[in-house]
Parts: sequence; structure tokens; C-alpha cells
Amino acid sequence: EDQPIYLAVKGVVFDVTSGKEFYGRGAPYNALAGKDSTRGVAKMSLDPADLTHDTTGLTDKELETLEDVFTTVYKAKYPIVGYTARRILNEDGSPNLDFKPEDQPHFDIKDEF
Repeated sequence: EDQPIYLAVKGVVFDVTSGKEFYGRGAPYNALAGKDSTRGVAKMSLDPADLTHDTTGLTDKELETLEDVFTTVYKAKYPIVGYTARRILNEDGSPNLDFKPEDQPHFDIKDEF
């Protein structure tokens, strides 16, 4: 049985197992898997230095790309299975009271679930 493949963008963890031809071992975007790759998605980069949650210094264009890919690729195609600690907790570890789960209004759950 294949291991599930997860990746996070903007602190949202997606199950990308159905896209294993993209994210699986040896696949083109495997570097994004298993971590929060927000910066890499924004910059369309697989450079290890960009495979981080950190969005400091991104250009408006990169931030636009991030939003676009987050919405039209990840949220549209892959189920949300959780959130990174950074998304649900404050720096001091206390719960982030502003946390709101993402909705997936255009997401169609497939029969296999």
C-alpha cells in the first residue's frame, strides 16, 4: 500500500496522494512534499532554500502566484487534512484565536473516501 503524501501551503496541510505522479518519490515536485513549501510555491521554485513557510520579502507578483496556486490547484484538487502548528498556534504556543479553517466550496470529494 502506498504511503500517503502530504504537503502544506500557507500552513494548510493537503493530502496530495492522488497526485503522486507529481509529488511521489522521484516525481518532479517531490521536493515540495512533507513540509510547508509556501515560499517555493510562490516563487515557483524547488530550491531547498525556498522550501519553507517563510514569505518574508516576496514580491506582490509572487504573493499573487501563491494565492492563485493555493486556490486553483491545492484547494481545488486535494483534500485538506490539517494545519501546521504555525497556522493554529501563536509564537508562544498558545492557541491562535483568529484561526479559521479554510473552506473548500469547489472541492468534490471522490467516491474512494
